[in-house]
Amino acid sequence: MSNAGRQEIIRVGDSLRLTPGATVSLTEDFDPGATAGVAGRKQGKKLLKSAVKVISEYQQRLVAEERDGVLVVIQALDAGGKDGTIRHVLSGVNPAGVAVHSFKQPTEQELAHEYLWRYARQLPSPGQIVVFNRSHYEEVLVVRVHPELLEAEGNQAGSDGDSVWQQRFREINEWERGLVDEGVRIVKLLLNVSNEEQRVRFLRRCDLPEKHWKFSASDIQERKHWDEYQHAFSEMLSHTSTEWAPWHVIPADHKWFARLAAASVLMDTLIRIDPQIPKMDAEAREALDAARAELEAQAPHDEPADPVADDPDHYR
Repeated sequence: MSNAGRQEIIRVGDSLRLTPGATVSLTEDFDPGATAGVAGRKQGKKLLKSAVKVISEYQQRLVAEERDGVLVVIQALDAGGKDGTIRHVLSGVNPAGVAVHSFKQPTEQELAHEYLWRYARQLPSPGQIVVFNRSHYEEVLVVRVHPELLEAEGNQAGSDGDSVWQQRFREINEWERGLVDEGVRIVKLLLNVSNEEQRVRFLRRCDLPEKHWKFSASDIQERKHWDEYQHAFSEMLSHTSTEWAPWHVIPADHKWFARLAAASVLMDTLIRIDPQIPKMDAEAREALDAARAELEAQAPHDEPADPVADDPDHYR
């Protein structure tokens, strides 16, 4: 893929990066139906296909180099497109180097620890991409909208009603800064879906038999808290988009665009890491040459000694 082609894709994600320290309103400052200048679905799918190939190439190098890890944080309201985005963006990767974790309501064991404990247990090792489908940010989103969950964690909101959230914003920022210092690159994606698009997607779950398994009555109840969630998301974005881990607010009403935008951000991150296939030292090279010679000697009399050397695409 040409450098110009890569830059075309990267510009999509660049336009969606939230400036660290900016105070924003999710409702007023972002359009869930925007497409960042991409011509349409056909062009978007074409760019996504190219991005997936680049992600696959760099992920193989990431695994081989085994130096940096990548943590992809995906937040969205219900029916925001998290699962589909993950499936499409990572469609070309080696599954051995990727893990996806979906965090549900905490267990009794998890509640017995501080709130970041269960997330810290699932972080990427060097060479690995880990996706949090919902994440530690639930602790300043759903827990904020439902204070009873905070009480279950053994905390109170405080006399001013805001102190616990300001404290958690600071703690999350510091925690993420420590991860980055340790070699974990953090990609934070908010899939921003409109109220009307969410309504239509819920109707699809009601109307189409193949979507029934996705239906949950609790999702409909959560729609009653729409404005509270918009406020909680706005506060989260304003306080936790940092230089070391900025948020990208991705318009999600068009699924094809949300997938392209997410791929753009991940692709750019991997390119910036620029992992390399490790070079062999003299001892390893000598062992490799000896192994090749032994394998060539084992070739049947009517077969080439090294068919791969004769045709590098032989087994692709």
